[in-house]
Amino acid sequence: MNNDLIIKNVRPLGKELSDILIQNGRIVSIATGLKAEDGIDFEDGGGAIALPGLVGAHTHLDKSLLGMGWKPHQAGPSLKDKIDNECQLKKEWNIDPERQSARQVLQSLKHGSTIIRSHVDIDDTIKLDGFEGVAKTRDKYREEMDIEIVVFPQSGLMICPGTVDMMDEALSNGADVIGGLDPCGIDRDPKGQLDAIFKLAEKHGKPIDIHLHEPDELGAFSMDMIIERTRAHGMQGQVAISHAFCLGMADRSRALGLVERLAQQNIAIVTVATPSRPVPSAAELRDAGVILCAGSDGIRDTWAPYGNGDMLERAMLLGLRNNFRYDSEIEYALWCCTFGGAKMMGIKNYGITEGSAGDVVLVAAETVAQAVVDRPSRQLVVKRGRGVARNGNVLI
Repeated sequence: MNNDLIIKNVRPLGKELSDILIQNGRIVSIATGLKAEDGIDFEDGGGAIALPGLVGAHTHLDKSLLGMGWKPHQAGPSLKDKIDNECQLKKEWNIDPERQSARQVLQSLKHGSTIIRSHVDIDDTIKLDGFEGVAKTRDKYREEMDIEIVVFPQSGLMICPGTVDMMDEALSNGADVIGGLDPCGIDRDPKGQLDAIFKLAEKHGKPIDIHLHEPDELGAFSMDMIIERTRAHGMQGQVAISHAFCLGMADRSRALGLVERLAQQNIAIVTVATPSRPVPSAAELRDAGVILCAGSDGIRDTWAPYGNGDMLERAMLLGLRNNFRYDSEIEYALWCCTFGGAKMMGIKNYGITEGSAGDVVLVAAETVAQAVVDRPSRQLVVKRGRGVARNGNVLI
């Protein structure tokens, strides 16, 4: 497999025209007038902007309905309605985790994502089937996409017998991250759930990523407990909170107090910029030094019929949700979908600099902000020095 490539005439992150030389899957030189040695593949970027591979920091690869035909939405409005509806339809519709995760990986790849963090359900119905299916997809596409698997107790941790043990088993067999879900609203046992999660983290030496849909003061209460356990267990920089709707509460003083404590413990926030719920303020998190990253959440699943895996589109939605209009603000929205996700996941050697991994996405635009607003077809997607997608078509 050839992981050597020279990309001529591109503008790294919208800066001056340069060439990028990738050897052995890593960027070794960025300069003008670089010459390709024999045996190195050549690509003329034609003045395109070169971005690092996009990062989908929150999705659910095991649940997508991509390729299964149009399925009208059926779930009721509450979180419990959606969980129960999904449990029923997983078997009724044969939502096979291996098949569906592979479809979503290819969908994300053609849009320029080269790194994904996926939550995968573990419960007393599906047991480890979801984890095992997504793990097969991770192995199949390991040269094209880096996939982190979060073992996720979608139906509850304390109220779903055996889930803790199954998560423990999955972590022993290659899962990367420990998930959690609404310690009060789902389990009604915040101490029990968080104690179990942090115990698993301590046992396996793995990071944590907790879904927190709980609003207002209820969510703030749960967030306080997560922050305190992060401090007590010395897990600064290893904990993320997804959604964090409580940070969008009307009581801004309370929310800003939480943001300050998140910054102190280096806890990241993961958003999907949903238009239907209060969301964390991107500007407040940025100003406080809290890492903010983003993901697509579920893509055309039983929870909602929306989503296409395009992280440039997600950057646009993040900008719209936060009323970002200046170029610098829009660039920050893209930062959340690139560098922010990489920082949250602890990805080393990420970016468009000498020494970085050779993950590069070419887009035709005048500026980075325009790339977010226009969301042009990905001219070329490169993973570790090898072209894997071009103009919306996967090359593998």
